[in-house]
Amino acid sequence: MPSSTPIASADSAVLARMVHVDQLVSVRRSVLAGMPISIVLSLTATLVAIKSGRPVIGLGWLMLQLLVSGVRIIASRRLLERAVATMARDGDIGQANAHWVERQLRWTAIAAGVSGCVWALVPFLCDGYTSPETVFYLTIVCGTCAGAVTYGGAYAPAPLSFIVPTLLSVMVSLVIAGGFQNVSLAAMVLLYLLGLTRGVLVSEKAFRTGSRIRNEATELAARLHRAHQSLQASTQALAYRASHDFLTGLCNREGFTQAVAARLAVRSRQAHCLMLLDLDGFKTVNDVFGHKVGDRVLEDVARWLTNELDGLDAVAGRWGGDEFAILFSMEAGMKTPEMLAEALIRAIPFATSHYGGHLGVSIGVLKFQTADALEFTDMISVVDEALYEAKRAGRNRYQVVDEALNLQLATRREVERDLLGAIQSRSIELWYQPIMDVRNGRIHSLEALIRWKHPRHGRISPEHVVFAAASTGIAENLLRYILDEICRGMEQLDAPGSPLAGVPVAMNVSPREMAQLAVDEIVLGTLAARGIATCRLQLEITEEIALDTHATRGRLSTLSAAGVAIAVDDFGVGYSSLASLRSDYVRQVKIDRSFIDGLETSPGNAVLVNSIVQLGNSLDILVVAEGVETRAELEVLTLLDCRLVQGYLFARPAPLPEVIAWAAGRPV
Repeated sequence: MPSSTPIASADSAVLARMVHVDQLVSVRRSVLAGMPISIVLSLTATLVAIKSGRPVIGLGWLMLQLLVSGVRIIASRRLLERAVATMARDGDIGQANAHWVERQLRWTAIAAGVSGCVWALVPFLCDGYTSPETVFYLTIVCGTCAGAVTYGGAYAPAPLSFIVPTLLSVMVSLVIAGGFQNVSLAAMVLLYLLGLTRGVLVSEKAFRTGSRIRNEATELAARLHRAHQSLQASTQALAYRASHDFLTGLCNREGFTQAVAARLAVRSRQAHCLMLLDLDGFKTVNDVFGHKVGDRVLEDVARWLTNELDGLDAVAGRWGGDEFAILFSMEAGMKTPEMLAEALIRAIPFATSHYGGHLGVSIGVLKFQTADALEFTDMISVVDEALYEAKRAGRNRYQVVDEALNLQLATRREVERDLLGAIQSRSIELWYQPIMDVRNGRIHSLEALIRWKHPRHGRISPEHVVFAAASTGIAENLLRYILDEICRGMEQLDAPGSPLAGVPVAMNVSPREMAQLAVDEIVLGTLAARGIATCRLQLEITEEIALDTHATRGRLSTLSAAGVAIAVDDFGVGYSSLASLRSDYVRQVKIDRSFIDGLETSPGNAVLVNSIVQLGNSLDILVVAEGVETRAELEVLTLLDCRLVQGYLFARPAPLPEVIAWAAGRPV
């Protein structure tokens, strides 16, 4: 997710440019407003000159005045239209036009100076202010200067360029005329000039201050608007990422689950088909051509899959790795599940044909009526059995769930039947994998993982063990057994000479266990009975648990308050990623390994991991990157300041004695 940045103050150069634009617009408008008055005064002065016997001088002065005024009016109107149009189009005059604005301001001052020089010729109309019309001309000149200051206060050089030559000509003429009265009047004109100068400077300062404040507010409002738009875009992107696979664009596991639940809820009497697809030969493609080609293959598969589903009322998702899931409605006249499966088997190999590899697909198919449907997790389990039956039968084929397959599911029930005996005989083992602190190279904590080798069916996955325990009602037995084994392991960790004394241990708690069992009472009671500090234990939960029912949140809060650290596992793949961090009991998150795999070649994943790390730092939440398998991935994580890492690059899960021996053999 891109990271949010604070709204900084508006740039000083931008503000200065905006203030200059305001000055230019104000001065041009003042010229347009003041010119008619100036022309009227010029006509009046000319009439007085004609009446006093100076028609030639008066008319000549008037022509010059009208020429200068006309040029100023035309230039001001055009330049004002240009400035306003540019502001309306771009919102700012722009850096490229900043020098143009400054030049126009200077030309405005020069034009005002030229106009002032024309008014400085007024002494020729009244014999150097010695004729009987002197009072009239002095009044007009002083009034014109006052008007120039009043209208042009936004930009001091313009009115100053006008009044200085005008009033200087008055003072010089009065001094030349001589006499106490004229000299005194010249002194008064000087004071008048100084007063007007001070007034115009104060006016410009006030205008610039007001303009700067207004433009700064406008600029900051614009930045806030842009930041708001960026935040909305980021929120939408995060929401999309939470429910969609970043590589293929299809729904991810959680998004597909939610889409299926929504569809089945509104179509209670309809026939549906659930398919689970697993690519055959994908590992070979990855090994031979590399992970980049593997990613492109997955993208191609998603496109072929989407094309084959065109016209069907279907939902497709990437279930994980190279597995895909499909749910579609079986409507009359549409493709049957068998037809669709065969079409997919024919089409998928083309996804790798241009890379030189060969890809197949095995498909598990489950047909069901919505009203009679199992729980979605049970349906996935059943169709998963069908998928692996297709693989066992030779791959690149499909298997529909039928009676024969249901017989195989009886094997699962046999496993469920033997589980309680395995708990009682301590046949279920705990293996441990270290979580490393890359800053000091030390072991930060250990994660406890279930390992059970069934006497007839071989190794049973932890997920199937937990599912079997929940299905048979012995989930609490399993939870207490795992806790007891962890406590026994902590005693070994704290044995004299152990290099792992005091190291915390994490255990996984499934959504069913957290929802159905009093996990807080069981955990705290077991730790108290064994005399083990609560800070030694961490509980790893999935994202949906963090936001589950009020009772679940209450259990987590109780555990956290007692000192048990709560960690969110597989962070980033669920729909509730960000919301789960708002929980006050979450102290650690583990970035899902799908975002770590090939991190050095995925800028998008690097941005997401960096965002999670920075968000964790700001919320005082530890961030662990799991699934670190290569040195390149570790180097990227180090650059991103991810402190805690876990993966095969450091150590594989192993029985506790082997982990202790491994830790003892590491250089200090």
